Amino acid sequence: MPLAFLKIVNLFRLETVIAALPVIGIGQFDFVDLLIMLFVMTLSLSFHEFAHAWTAYRLGDDTAALAGRMTLNPLRHLDPIGSLVFLFVGVGWAKPVPVNPSRFTKAKSIKQGMLLTSIAGPIANILLGTISWILFCVIYTIMLATSIGPNVALMLIRLFVTLYSVNMLLAVFNLLPIPPLDGSRVLGAVLPDQLYFKIMQYERYIGIIFLMVVFLAGGALSRLLGFILTPFNYAIQYPITWVFQQLQAALGLPPMPMIIG
Repeated sequence: MPLAFLKIVNLFRLETVIAALPVIGIGQFDFVDLLIMLFVMTLSLSFHEFAHAWTAYRLGDDTAALAGRMTLNPLRHLDPIGSLVFLFVGVGWAKPVPVNPSRFTKAKSIKQGMLLTSIAGPIANILLGTISWILFCVIYTIMLATSIGPNVALMLIRLFVTLYSVNMLLAVFNLLPIPPLDGSRVLGAVLPDQLYFKIMQYERYIGIIFLMVVFLAGGALSRLLGFILTPFNYAIQYPITWVFQQLQAALGLPPMPMIIG
């Protein structure tokens, strides 16, 4: 078995499964993990909010664009408290993108405009997660074929696995139909107006209760999100990994294992 293959298998088994968990624990603090999480947080949240602003703009509402939110500049998007929660809990939030539904001149209806604008953020995270997994497989293949330094390979593997895990987690988390998450706006597009507005009268209280659940019952929430994530992981990781397995076999390299989750 090639030495490069032994290196990458050992690196993955020992390190990247832990790195895939998007939580920084005080007792197991690592400076490299902190830098990776800071980068992943700024990119993932900024891309999420940019997607909301860009979609609203494409539908005719330039409110977010005029507010300077149609950008990937994290300073325009990050919320201090939401960022800290992200680093220590694994999910967080950014500043909400301002949207004026009455300006959706290019949407068939206000409901359709809100649906498309709301779902754009989670879709952006799924797209970024998919690209991250492709890059992970590229690095894995390069590691098999060359003598790239194990420290460099490990850092890149940790980066792309964490970027994948965090973005998929953000996508599923935001799709929960709970105010003020994006999923509640998606729910509003399918519910009768009267019922939706009645629920949204209690948006503030529901949001406070949900925030308490995130802090006090994070373990149960993580298990729920992990269960919901399973079909997403199979839909993205399985076909991409399979393609790279075929490529590696064609190059005479030992195929990478089928990694799901």
